[in-house]
Amino acid sequence: MIREFSQAKKAARHGPVIITDRGKPAHVLLSIEEFRRLTGTQRSIVETLSMPGLSEIGFDPQRATIESLVADLF
Repeated sequence: MIREFSQAKKAARHGPVIITDRGKPAHVLLSIEEFRRLTGTQRSIVETLSMPGLSEIGFDPQRATIESLVADLF
């Protein structure tokens, strides 16, 4: 029996963790990857970028150039 949340999270990496209520199965803890696989909720980049509230997040990445990409390799 798992009593610590951190142990439950670690166990969920290897498969579903069944959480009981008075000895009866009541909930299931899954990794987010497994949840998305089972529910088919993988988002496309377009869906992700159109999520509400994203325009409020500051994001100003540096423009990549061939020179900077090559320099990063060496």
